[in-house]
Order: sequence, then structure tokens, then C-alpha cells
Amino acid sequence: MINISQELRQRLDSALNDGKTLTAAYVDSRGKPHISFYGSTHVHEPDKLGIWVRNPESDLINTIPDRPNIAFIYGDIGSRFYAKFEGTARIETQHEIRQRIYDEMHPVERQFDPEMKGIAVVIDLETLTVQSGRDKQVSTI
Repeated sequence: MINISQELRQRLDSALNDGKTLTAAYVDSRGKPHISFYGSTHVHEPDKLGIWVRNPESDLINTIPDRPNIAFIYGDIGSRFYAKFEGTARIETQHEIRQRIYDEMHPVERQFDPEMKGIAVVIDLETLTVQSGRDKQVSTI
């Protein structure tokens, strides 16, 4: 069972402040591999990530209905701590959850979409791999 640890949650919450990135990878609507940085990525539930996609017409949003598989990677080379998240993305339209995803993302990211014109996306995690030094832990649903 996947349960994102408090340590990993804190790392994701402070990633922008610490100069770290979370990178998403998916196969886009043309069948091509695509990677993007998502500073809005955060732990939404112990087994779910949330992201805010500022552009409602983005390729990721257009891809989700047919190709919802997505992966994220976080890396801190200095401390030798890495996390890989794999799951299924879905667009969230329920007002309360949209608002929560918007509110939970880093304040710097919120300033780029103050009118909340973006799209809330939830990633239901299927696999979480955490590697710290030589220790590696894989969790699945």
C-alpha cells in the first residue's frame, strides 16, 4: 500500500524553496514522450499527488482522457534522496477539491494563476519508489 511519508511530503512541499524540481513524464496526444516541470506538485492524499495545470488547453490536459498514465521524479543529488511516482491522472472538476488543490500548491505557483483559470489534476498513485543512499523501497497499490 502506498503511504507517502512525512519526510517525503516535506521534501515536496519545500522543493521550490530548496531549488529542487518535480518533473512529470507522459506520452502526449501525438504519441511522443513529453516531460515538464510542475512546481505545483504536492501530496494531495497519502496515496495521491495533486497538480495545478495553468493552461486549460495544455497538451497534458488534452492527453489525460486517452493516455492518463503519468510519472514524476524528484531528486536531491546532495543528500542522495530520490523518489519516483507512477500513477493515473484524472481531471478534478468538483469545486471543493479544485479549491483544495489550488490552495495546497506552493504560493509562488498560485501567483501565476490568481483567477484560478487552470485545471486541477489528481494522480492516483500505483507505484512509489524511494531511494535514499543505498536503501531502496518500492510501494505499490
